[in-house]
Amino acid sequence: MKKARIVGTGSYLPEKILTNFDLEKFLDTSDEWIVSRTGIRERRIAAADENTSDLATRAARQALDMAGISPGDLDMIIVGTITGDYPWPATSCLVQKNLGIPGCAAFDVSAACSGFVYALDMAARQIESGAIKTVLVIGAEILSRILDWEDRNTCILFGDGAGAAVLKAEDGPNGVLSSHLHADGSFWELLYQPGFGTRHTPSAEGMDQRLHLVRMQGNEVFKVAVRSLSDVALEALGANGMAVADIDHFIPHQANRRILEATARRLGLKDEQVVINVDRFGNTSGASIPIALDEANRAGKIKEGDVVLLDAFGGGFTWASSLLLW
Repeated sequence: MKKARIVGTGSYLPEKILTNFDLEKFLDTSDEWIVSRTGIRERRIAAADENTSDLATRAARQALDMAGISPGDLDMIIVGTITGDYPWPATSCLVQKNLGIPGCAAFDVSAACSGFVYALDMAARQIESGAIKTVLVIGAEILSRILDWEDRNTCILFGDGAGAAVLKAEDGPNGVLSSHLHADGSFWELLYQPGFGTRHTPSAEGMDQRLHLVRMQGNEVFKVAVRSLSDVALEALGANGMAVADIDHFIPHQANRRILEATARRLGLKDEQVVINVDRFGNTSGASIPIALDEANRAGKIKEGDVVLLDAFGGGFTWASSLLLW
């Protein structure tokens, strides 16, 4: 059976940087308060003329260039996002248009911050089945447009960006070893965007009630996130007969530093095993893992034969892990 191997990565971060000191100018907050509670110092904000598909396409082109693959070689495009250009069509279809390759399969995955890992699993299983050979997987978000910029408990956390990976069918042991996906809808009200779907359709009243903006119960999310991230990481290791010490690079969803540190302690990870960039980019939801993966890859930190564990948690609640042999 062919393995689904990542042969190229890419990422794109908007140029505009919004620092904690910038937030101090219009929020009752401070750099010290934000850093002490989240570890975040700055985040990127998309320009007015940038859409999620634009960010996704820029990250995709980087990944394709690294892989040495033409867009026309792709059999499938999957985008993990909760902030697509439109409710429909899928953002992946717009990326396909931007790349100029009509005909290949394209669809989106809505699993919030777990979206990229969910999409990676789908891509790997398609490749392993022999149905296709080459897949582009993207996580892309513009969360700044669905934030309540008067709510210091949420707007300080999030940023915009995109990350991508090209998966290709290859012989040998290297590639996606296993993925593990979970969800529990009973927690949906702890982290969600109320409008505007079929439950709360667009209306002036809904806008006045800010139904189109993110709502979160942070303390409750924290408790479930740490436990779920730890459990699904151990599930991946157990499925492959590995231990925490075997991990070369642990790349978790960059929610906030407190969650990352609590998860690392619970697993017994050393600092050098954990990839963290939340201080510079904030929580970019489905884009956070592929952005961190691309940064580590381009910095030359990930070597052939390294064990890489991706670990995600997001609204839904959803959580997922994917273990890779690089």
